[in-house]
Formats: sequence, structure tokens, C-alpha cells
Amino acid sequence: MSSLENAPLGKKTIYISQYKKELLFPIAREMSRSQLNLKNLLPFTGIDIWNGYELSWLNNKGKPVVALAEFIFPCESPNIIEAKSFKLYLNSFNNTHISSVDELITILQADLAEAIQAPVEITISLVDFEPIKTQAFNGICLDSLDIQCDTYLVKPDLLQTQEEIVSEILYSNLLKSNCLITGQPDWGSLQICYTGKKIQHDSLLKYIISFRDHTEFGEQCVERIFLDIMNYCKPQKLSVYARYTRRGGLDINPYRSTDIGDIPHNFRLCRQ
Repeated sequence: MSSLENAPLGKKTIYISQYKKELLFPIAREMSRSQLNLKNLLPFTGIDIWNGYELSWLNNKGKPVVALAEFIFPCESPNIIEAKSFKLYLNSFNNTHISSVDELITILQADLAEAIQAPVEITISLVDFEPIKTQAFNGICLDSLDIQCDTYLVKPDLLQTQEEIVSEILYSNLLKSNCLITGQPDWGSLQICYTGKKIQHDSLLKYIISFRDHTEFGEQCVERIFLDIMNYCKPQKLSVYARYTRRGGLDINPYRSTDIGDIPHNFRLCRQ
């Protein structure tokens, strides 16, 4: 697997508008999961949902087509795709003649599956420019809690529980971390669904805010949050879902859960 030093992220780039699958830059999940002491047997299942808002190509007559795309990568895949390389790869279709949506999906599935070494689900929707309604996470929003904050590097021992057993859905729009390569901020919203000892809401919000100066890829942040809650709060069931704002026409939405086969709804938050 290629070193992160060779990734296109953060480097001056020449944009290529003719199809070139070699633009894809895979990154081994093992690189980040080793820092979380994760071995072959994962304590969660889940997916990474990528939404592409700037997909375009030429039909057989040379007329441009624009579309939205949804890509679903299984969290068990050996590799992820570095975000900028994904953008550059999708841009390489801009002046490429493609006869149909089905042909494009076939090409995308083959290239991405080869890169991540696992099957990829892809949906392409032609743009009709009707307004797309946004939604919000359901559950209890933590953001109105009047708390004192002074910790902006991850501190899992902030998490505290009570003896009461509950089932809750909690969310916050205050998630922020920084890109591992460029240091640019990654903004997101986070939903936590669990059954177990009641997590003190103020402690959970302080913990979420403690990611503010943390540097890590979004997928790894979600896996870290999942593991910290499991280790410190010991819930019977847990799902963690982050939806990040887009960059370069792509947004990423990682989901990790104890429930096998549980698939989250892919919707758009107001910041997306």
C-alpha cells in the first residue's frame, strides 16, 4: 500500500478530464486501526456513505450530463479511498464519452472495488434541479447544554454513566476534527444510539467537543468514538453515525454499529 506521503491531498494538482482510474489512491484501514488496537475481528459492523455532488460526463453526442452519486463502502474493506484522489478520479470523467448511466456504474464499481478490495454499491441520480429537502438527526440534541469546556484534545475519561438503564438517541452538531494530511477542519454532526447505563449528557457533549483539535480521518474518528463509548460506558447496543460537510464536491458519512445488517438512512443535513 502506498505511503501517505504520496497522497495527492494538500499538493498542487493538475486536473485531468479524461478517464484515468490510476488517479485513485487507496489507503489501508490497518494504518489507523492499529492505533486503536483493532485486529482482524472488528467489534462493529458498518458502512461509509460518500455522496458526490459534482459528477459529470459526455454522452455519445458530446452533450454534458450532470448527476448525483451515492457510494457505499463496507467498513470491512481492507482499504479506503483518499478523498482528494476520489475527487480527481471523478473529475476525470468530465470530458469522457459514456453511453449510459449503467455503463458509468459498471466502470465505477470495477475501479473502486479494485481499489478498496471489496464490493461497492453505487447509485447515480440524474439532476433535475428540484429543491432537495434537508433533515435533522432525530433524538435529543445536546448542544443547548450550558457546560464549561476547556479540553480540545480527545479525552475519553470525560464519559460518565449513571446506573439507570435506558435506550436513547442523542446527537450534536458540534463535532470538529482536523484532516490528518492537511490539518484543515472537518466539520460534522454526530448521532449516538445506545441501550445501557444512561450516559450523562454533559459528559458526552464535553467528550464530543474534545475532538476539536484532534487530527484524524473521519472514519477513524467515528471508530474511536465507538470504541471509547463501548470501553467507558459499556452499552449493550451502540450505533455511531457521523455526517461531515462536503469538501471538493464530496461528503463522507461513516456509520458503525453493534447491530449486524443495520443500515442508516442517507439524507442531507442543512450544512450538507
